This record gives sequence, structure tokens and C-alpha cells, in this order.
Amino acid sequence: MELLLVRHALALPPEGEGEEADDRRPLAPKGVRRFRKVVRGLLGLGVELDLILTSPKRRAVETAELLTDLLEGEVRVTPHLAAPPSEALLAEVPREGRVALVGHEPYLSALLAWLLLGDFAGASAREALGARFALKKGGVAWLEGQAVPGGMALKALLPPKVFRL
Repeated sequence: MELLLVRHALALPPEGEGEEADDRRPLAPKGVRRFRKVVRGLLGLGVELDLILTSPKRRAVETAELLTDLLEGEVRVTPHLAAPPSEALLAEVPREGRVALVGHEPYLSALLAWLLLGDFAGASAREALGARFALKKGGVAWLEGQAVPGGMALKALLPPKVFRL
């Protein structure tokens, strides 16, 4: 199976304070323009998706909607992509096909570290190791293997700038 970890595109600053205001932030026009280039680049690489799982936060949902040009299947919202990586999230990932997970930092980088390196350390160590794989807004980590801790290999780490060149 192949897994694409996608950090949401550039969003507008929150209007107001608190978690609810943060959850409602839409993508910035600049973020939409830049992420469309990411999608075109992935199309050029022959990427077709069977499923997109996205965080429920607006900026992630809007990023997932932009990815639907690559989609043969469905988009599903999961709260597990707005939280630290968990077994519950991995249980939602099919065992085969090509799936995109659209979410946020630092959770995506921690997930990346966990899938690549396994469970040799606790959750706090995953976050620390994840910081070494930081994804830029609109960036993509492309993995292949089994979606279990330590079961995947990094195929590519693609900052969004790569698609703008």
C-alpha cells in the first residue's frame, strides 16, 4: 500500500480566539493557488488516490477537496487526524491501495516517524523524532509498505516548493 501524508495548505489566521476559531480557519487564496500546483505535480507523477481521510478542521477539509482531482474513491472525515497519532487512526487506513491522510503538524510528522521507525520509543519521542521530518504547509510525505508502526518506507518527502519550480 501507499500512503500520502499531506499537511493542509496555507490558511488564513484565526478570527477570534480559542479552539473553535482555529477549527474554522479557511484556506488563504494564496494557499489554494499554491496547493493546486501540488495537485498538478502529483497528477504529473501519476498519483491516483483510492481514499482521502481528512481532519475535520476546515483548512484540512478544503485541502482534501483540492485533492479530489486525484481521487477514484471517497473522502472521509476522521477526528483522529486532528490528534496525536493513534492505533485508532491506523485502524481506519485500508491495508491496500493508495490513501492520502490530510492533517496538521506536529501530528503528521509524529505519524511519519511512527510509521517509519516503529514503537521503540513512547509518544513523546515520536513527536521529537517527527520534528526531524517537518512537513511544510501543502507538503507531502509519500510512504509505501504496511500502515503499521515501523512498517513503512519513505518513498519521497516533497515540500510544496518542489511543485512550484
